[in-house]
Amino acid sequence: MDGDAQGVPAGMKIVVFSGTTEGRALSRRLVDGGAEVTVCVATEYGREEQGERENITVLTGRKTWREMAQVLAGAKLCVDATHPYAVRATEEIRRACAAAGVPLRRLLRREGGGAGTPVDSPAQAAAYLAEREGGILLTTGSKELSAFAALGPERLFPRVLPSHESLSACEAAGIPHRNIIAMQGPFSQEMNEALIRQFRISFVVSKDGGRVGGFWEKAAAAERTGAELVVIRRPRDFGEDFETVAAFCEEMMGCR
Repeated sequence: MDGDAQGVPAGMKIVVFSGTTEGRALSRRLVDGGAEVTVCVATEYGREEQGERENITVLTGRKTWREMAQVLAGAKLCVDATHPYAVRATEEIRRACAAAGVPLRRLLRREGGGAGTPVDSPAQAAAYLAEREGGILLTTGSKELSAFAALGPERLFPRVLPSHESLSACEAAGIPHRNIIAMQGPFSQEMNEALIRQFRISFVVSKDGGRVGGFWEKAAAAERTGAELVVIRRPRDFGEDFETVAAFCEEMMGCR
């Protein structure tokens, strides 16, 4: 097979299931190495963040494993760079790769580790908070709102993306408009502290998004302001960090 000047086989296709900072960075690095990359994201927000670049094809929308397998046709490699809590997506990607006969690497960001009061699920976090008083800053995303609705909408201050989908989820949960914090991160420690003080927050609920996901900025802000950080543990998963996956891809492409 003919290759380009960098030694990458012509038309080498790599599929990245993304929607994360790491997925975006990897797709751009692969293109710089000479690959043709298809990036799959779940939402229009993910597409907007990915941006446009030559030799990167972006597909939008949640897919079944059969639809994923169709996207994988002809690919030399698949990288699952979805969020650490996107359990269903990861399961579907593994099934699709097995069906399509395409090798899979899981790009998994490192955990933040250790901070806060750990719980196993949004429902468990809500049960813990039901026995306590005070305002709650929810930084777990709009899809988790229903688990907290029984706590009373007046207590809840969800920080969500400024999208129609997120705002609709807040309205469906009965969140007063004055409580909705519709902002796009990343957020600094100072911004987190300001929000905690502005809304008189007693509890900050977070997933462990690691350093890349702004977890430490939330943890530090909670400690500084005296708010209690409640952390939803990650689902059990196995993967490799960014540099390990990137190095594997570049070796496969003949860039090393």
